[in-house]
Amino acid sequence: MAARKPSTTRKTTKQQPCPHCTTGQVSESFKVGGRRKHQSDDRQEALCLTCFGTGQTPE
Repeated sequence: MAARKPSTTRKTTKQQPCPHCTTGQVSESFKVGGRRKHQSDDRQEALCLTCFGTGQTPE
């Protein structure tokens, strides 16, 4: 009788949340003005560069 082959399935690990964001987006302030730039009171959303918008830690 032939020996049984081991399983080749990959173990799945539970994804951890990204340490820099919660939803895959980060809120950043930005500068406005001509010569003398100053910080705006408003915020703009951008993709998190750590997880590229997935909200989970990269492997």
